[in-house]
Amino acid sequence: MSTTSAEASSADHHCDVLVVGGGINGVGIARDLAGRGWNVVLCEQDDLASHTSSASTKLIHGGLRYLEYGEFSLVRKALAERELLLRSAPHIMWPLRFVLPHDASMRPAWMIRMGLWLYDNLAVREFLPGSSSINLRGHALGAPLNAKWSKAFVYSDGWVDDARLVVLCAMDAAERGAMILPRTRCEKLQAMPGGWLAELVNHDALTQEATHTIRVRARAVVNAGGPWAEHLLRQVMGVQPRASSSKRDAAHAHLRLVKGSHIVVPRIFNHDHAYIFQGEDRRIIFAIPYERHFTLIGTTDVEHKAAPGAVGVDPEEVMYLCQHASRYFRQAVQPGDVVWQFAGVRPLLDDASGKASAVTRDYRLEAQSFPAPWLTVWGGKLTTFRLLSEEAADLVGRQLGELRHRWTADAVLPGGQLTDLIDEAVHPDLDMTEFQSRLRRRHAWLDLGLMRRWTRAYGSRVLRLLDGVTSRADLGAEVAPDLYEIELFYLKRHEWAQTADDILWRRSKLGLHYTPEQRQAVADWLQAQSAPGRTLGFHHSGMSR
Repeated sequence: MSTTSAEASSADHHCDVLVVGGGINGVGIARDLAGRGWNVVLCEQDDLASHTSSASTKLIHGGLRYLEYGEFSLVRKALAERELLLRSAPHIMWPLRFVLPHDASMRPAWMIRMGLWLYDNLAVREFLPGSSSINLRGHALGAPLNAKWSKAFVYSDGWVDDARLVVLCAMDAAERGAMILPRTRCEKLQAMPGGWLAELVNHDALTQEATHTIRVRARAVVNAGGPWAEHLLRQVMGVQPRASSSKRDAAHAHLRLVKGSHIVVPRIFNHDHAYIFQGEDRRIIFAIPYERHFTLIGTTDVEHKAAPGAVGVDPEEVMYLCQHASRYFRQAVQPGDVVWQFAGVRPLLDDASGKASAVTRDYRLEAQSFPAPWLTVWGGKLTTFRLLSEEAADLVGRQLGELRHRWTADAVLPGGQLTDLIDEAVHPDLDMTEFQSRLRRRHAWLDLGLMRRWTRAYGSRVLRLLDGVTSRADLGAEVAPDLYEIELFYLKRHEWAQTADDILWRRSKLGLHYTPEQRQAVADWLQAQSAPGRTLGFHHSGMSR
């Protein structure tokens, strides 16, 4: 059905680009476009990073195993992004060394050495150390492992707080003028002369009831729906595949949904390296230091045939990860050890690979002008989100008739500007240590544990959080251990947090450390704040109502 000019003129908001999807690719594209001066609206049906983007293995990595599948272009792109990303947000991303025990029955040592040499040299490294080999016997890195493992290789990649990365990109987009609308589902998209008319329905975070509808007129639409991208394109936008003689044509692009599950167990080892294990099925899993007291183990690769939002960890996956890890660790990992588990659906670009683990993690951007300008993101991985966003912004710029300069390669994310407190940025790890030291001297009353958590979560934005704060009394009530009202108000004001899950499992991982009663206390506080007549905020010298 066509859209009349009267309907178009009645839109609540007019913009250049509507981005649908609040995962890492959606917020990355919105950030890039807004930074180029485009008027951007982003809507997400749930909380930011509610799905795939908070359920990753939380790595900034080139993908060592992808070399075996001949994905040299993807690995090169990802390796080139590692250090750039690590510099952009040293509070939520940092270098991590990986230990790969050698299993001669899987791959010969010369093959691994060759792969690691490629990994070291496919892209420029400025501060990440190269790979090496070690004797595990008598070595601290070998102590947690079964005695059968005697030789290992060590190489560099990086770690990231994935959900916070999404939120920081959304914050940056908003501060550059974008309108960010979480819990706002795109119900309708109709092509019209000069663009699209969208109907966006906002839902209450606590009741899930629809609250109001926003009509947005956009010159172009970016479909960054992740696992929902194909549904959004075909069913909501009404764009069907066009005829083509090439199976590789973007017109035939479609998604293959692959579920990845993870388990978290009490800490298995005390050092700061991670492990990468090769399974007898030739798959690999990681065992990563996590939240000080835990070890994160994952991931699986399982075909997902259900709805994208209907995802959970199956008992068979838990057993698989436990058995896989127990093959290497001296201390067996049992299903009863699992204190938390999570799963996400990866929207992978279907390349007709047989095994789910072999499906490419590369991406494809499909841009068309019919029935009105649109761009769809197919596939992708966390590490390449900035590059994907940059390329997408270029394509959207062409659709809008104006190319604008790229800018994100040298930009920092909110909180990443540590020179707000230190003299000069030298190395991400050293800079973060110096920042924490100076903040500690400035606020000597601040508990060491809370200071470390806040600086890791907020980076230099902690200075805004502490503006005008001179003592613990200024932090407000302690709603749960080390979670004060000042932080809760900050998360509600600046990071779109509305529910206990938003705060305890995405803006932080405090839920992993709290009892059910403590988690409920946070939910009760939020419920009380949403009661009629309540205002957001409390009085102290640095933050007003």
